[in-house]
Amino acid sequence: MRRAALVAGGAIVPLAWALALAPSGMTGHMAAHMAVVAVAAPLIAIGIAGGPHDPAHARWVQPLPMSVVELLVVWGWHLPALRTLADGSAAVALLEQAMFLVAGVLLWSACLGGAQGDRRAAGVIALLLTSMHMTLLGALIALAPRPLFAVHLHGGGNALADQQIGGVVMLLVGAGSYLTGGLTMLGGLLRTERGKA
Repeated sequence: MRRAALVAGGAIVPLAWALALAPSGMTGHMAAHMAVVAVAAPLIAIGIAGGPHDPAHARWVQPLPMSVVELLVVWGWHLPALRTLADGSAAVALLEQAMFLVAGVLLWSACLGGAQGDRRAAGVIALLLTSMHMTLLGALIALAPRPLFAVHLHGGGNALADQQIGGVVMLLVGAGSYLTGGLTMLGGLLRTERGKA
């Protein structure tokens, strides 16, 4: 199962990056972003869990600090100035997507790789906090009364509608993935604790 997860996660990354480089507006950007952090990253983390390349073995890869790193990367790349930079340059767009992938894999690995109860509990909290900040950012993007990203204004379509759909994609996929991961881990932790009792 681990190998299949790793292959599936690895196969999603180039498809997502191709979408990120295509002129697909905010909806395409958000679909690519969510494919990387909410689908490919957890699959890759499952695939490398416990192996020699699992970053969760490193002491510095802890769930809560990695959730802060992930938050800074995601919110940073959605600042209008950086969003414009990434939309105007393929190299910057690939850097952005690579940072999304690294932050996502580190977070999911830190959360899924902990065997001890304390680290597993921290993993639950980290995933639930990430779900909340994804929900907030998605809502801010979807509910903004005007387009936030000037680079999308010169496209042929409706920039505000495109932005709203992008925000909804983040709400549904991003928040949903991290919420599901956090609740699944919480269920496993509660079963383990009940078994000990």
